[in-house]
Amino acid sequence: MEMGLTHKRVLVTGSTKGIGRAIATAFAKEGADVVINGRRADTVQGVVDDLAAAYPATKPIAAPFDISDQAAAEELFKLVPTVDVLVNNMGIFAPMTYDAIDDATWERFFKVNVLSGNRLARHYLPGMLANDFGRIIFIASEEAVMPSGEMPQYSMTKSMNLSLAKSLSKLTVGTHVTVNTVMPGSTLTEGVQQMLNKMYAESDLPADQWEHDFMTHHRPLSQIQRLIRPAEIGRLTVFVASPFASSFSGEALRADGGLVPTIF
Repeated sequence: MEMGLTHKRVLVTGSTKGIGRAIATAFAKEGADVVINGRRADTVQGVVDDLAAAYPATKPIAAPFDISDQAAAEELFKLVPTVDVLVNNMGIFAPMTYDAIDDATWERFFKVNVLSGNRLARHYLPGMLANDFGRIIFIASEEAVMPSGEMPQYSMTKSMNLSLAKSLSKLTVGTHVTVNTVMPGSTLTEGVQQMLNKMYAESDLPADQWEHDFMTHHRPLSQIQRLIRPAEIGRLTVFVASPFASSFSGEALRADGGLVPTIF
């Protein structure tokens, strides 16, 4: 299906790996000009080169900035003053027990996972409203509505993403600008693979059984009983960003494999 995104400028934060890179790739497949963001210039340029080679009709842009830093974000705004689509994907996570989380860690997660995306939305939303078209999408998590207890500092920030997106959507009433949140369930990113490696480092369980064991014992409510693949989230995000997804805004869209129970 043609998604009507050809040469739309799309900024995907944290797009050098994992879900972010999968989202960026999915947009490039649709002909969008994707702004690749990450902290390391060489890594960012590598992704830009890959997309340019795979999708030569597009014009990917390198934006190697740490957007959790105000000054770096201002440099991004100079390079890319306007966008049609903003995907606030960049974030950090780490399993931690509550009593091990100090104030500095709470503040760091808030700064990276909440304030960074808010800073970008505050800059790009006025231009979208002036053009009467735009999409802001926050990539949250099922942890936003059903915290596992394994990383409370992360869950808190994902809940904030939902609230912020809902508040921003109130500013777009009657326009063709929408603000939504996509909530992936547990997804097999590089970071999650590293987490599995650490969890099962002392186990005799074969590596090809780690995913099943993790889902059985740590995500038993999942109906698909597997980790979601980043490309699946990429395809959903592209649809949410497309002109065809015009009938919802302020929504928290779940892609969690049935992990979160539905109450009718």
